[in-house]
Amino acid sequence: MSSSASADPPTTQLEQLASMTTLSIDSGSLTTIAEYASTGLISDATTNPLFVSQAAFNGDPKYENMVSEAVEAGIAESLEESKQGGAQLREDLAVELAIERLAVILGREISRFVPGYVSTEIDPRLSFDTEASVMRARRIISAYDRAGVPRKRVLIKLAATWEGIDACRILEAEGIRCNLTLIFGFAQAVAVAQASGTLISPFPGRILDWHNVAAGRPAGADSAVDPDADDGTVCVRRIHSYYKRHGHETICMPASWRPSRGKGFELDEIRSLAGVDRMTIPAPLLEALAESTDPLPRMLTSDGGYPGRNESRDEQEIGEHICPNGRRMMSEKEFRYMMTMDGCANDKMAEGIRAFVSETIKLENAVRIKVQEAMKAVVN
Repeated sequence: MSSSASADPPTTQLEQLASMTTLSIDSGSLTTIAEYASTGLISDATTNPLFVSQAAFNGDPKYENMVSEAVEAGIAESLEESKQGGAQLREDLAVELAIERLAVILGREISRFVPGYVSTEIDPRLSFDTEASVMRARRIISAYDRAGVPRKRVLIKLAATWEGIDACRILEAEGIRCNLTLIFGFAQAVAVAQASGTLISPFPGRILDWHNVAAGRPAGADSAVDPDADDGTVCVRRIHSYYKRHGHETICMPASWRPSRGKGFELDEIRSLAGVDRMTIPAPLLEALAESTDPLPRMLTSDGGYPGRNESRDEQEIGEHICPNGRRMMSEKEFRYMMTMDGCANDKMAEGIRAFVSETIKLENAVRIKVQEAMKAVVN
């Protein structure tokens, strides 16, 4: 990784992209994050249960120390809570707290490399529980406060279910910023903006996957879609346009990328959305951008337009039938109906939650072993 921010005109596509879109790295590796942050082109970092698990249990002593710190903190807090309640030390609570602390410790370390946001995810098993999500978010933010990370730099990551969006509404009113993830449909984007969410993470690559399969088109490495007609980038463009036209301050930060035209065109979707508010990009694609010096034109503008394109009436007025002039609030009934009728959003959100839950359970099992070992020492 050799690109660096300077006063000279941007040369690589990574530098060109960073000049128009704020970039985040999608990784749990502190080494990788530090490497890209040192270029001055990356300001944020995002993680998920898979990244936390991979980082924590990769055998590196540095991460093993983080796990030990998290387990110690989880047991200590669980013990204190048990004493206050007159109950015995609860293993499940100690595991729950240790996992949260591990995510916060990783976030604390990441915050030392990037100057912007760090996202920390709520247990995805709470995706349909507003009250529990709010409680966990408050607890995580308190842990960040104790760790010396300003809460304005932390994004609480929630699945964009109705309950997750409702939790976002409550948390944002308390000054706790939220990143609503697993965005696959327009209804989700509108509902989050109306809840004053700080940021959304739509997944253009997974949207393309769904539409390729649904339409019987070649998918994955064999995809053969014009980048401009890529269903995922079309969805993100519409969200971007709606936000800008109606003055919503919610940040649109796409993540999860696919090659519109198949193998060899891995940067298609990223290039098609150059100019969007933010992007979170994994290291291999950041490297590919850094290796290219081809011109990278801005495709989206800050007023919601697309330079050099003729927008369809659909794209100009998208969302007007939901919330005219962006003023009327979407109801829960409308949200659930629209999600049910949007096959991609309905299917992909459920699939995404299942995947995150699966990784969370793996992480939980690994942490539980560490907690059990440590609890024996506490009891003895």
